[in-house]
Amino acid sequence: MQHDHIDVLTELERWYALESGQYLMQAIRDAVQDLIDTAFGYHILQLGVSGARPLCQDSPINHRLYCAQRAGAGVGMVADPEELPLESDSVDAIIAHHCLEFAANPHQVLREIQRVLTPQGQLLVVGFNPFSLLGCNTRMRGVMRDPLWARHRPLREHRLADWLRLLNCEVLDTRWLFALPPVGSGRLRRAIAQFDHWAAQHNVPFGGVYILHATKKVAGLNRPRKPLLARSKRLIGLVPKPAPVPTPAPRSGVITQTLLSDEGNQAA
Repeated sequence: MQHDHIDVLTELERWYALESGQYLMQAIRDAVQDLIDTAFGYHILQLGVSGARPLCQDSPINHRLYCAQRAGAGVGMVADPEELPLESDSVDAIIAHHCLEFAANPHQVLREIQRVLTPQGQLLVVGFNPFSLLGCNTRMRGVMRDPLWARHRPLREHRLADWLRLLNCEVLDTRWLFALPPVGSGRLRRAIAQFDHWAAQHNVPFGGVYILHATKKVAGLNRPRKPLLARSKRLIGLVPKPAPVPTPAPRSGVITQTLLSDEGNQAA
């Protein structure tokens, strides 16, 4: 399964390298930027498509970590999204870029995302809409055994919202993009681009890609110390602990004066 997922990542990055994929990537990047402008904290994590196509390079959060299942340009952590080597409640914002619909167990991936996300942390899930022109095209290509879309398991936005509510996450907003692919040339191409821009502005819910924005509503819990120590070997704590500041020793003259004062009080 590991090698299968690596092939999917390679094919997905090749798809985004095409003209229509680059057009879609820019639209996703602009929409994500609008949503993460209000996300603040210490750490932001991107899952799915590797760091060669980052979506949070302009985030106000300074520490940006890209996680994929294979090493590549910009990838800072190689890990399986079903078992993230991160401490619970440690990441302030997460972007899941197609990592659910190509996963063998999307429920477990979503549970891991919810676990590492801080209370009130922001979550953005980017997925393909099966009820769109792009969704029909990918379904047909999957039937024809395309190496990428044959492994695609589309996840409807409503089902994803239900899963998030069961995990005590609140869905804030959903953006819809890529209503029409940029085909043709000249006047036809400009007309299609104008319609696609209008559909994105009015958030028409038949776009080829959705961006679901949610937040984690559960309160942070104090975990027992023994399980924490048992997991410390494989979990990465992202927030560094401050070093203890040594207390300065009092001067000898102060100590002598204090002792003399105590002796005088006893004599009195």
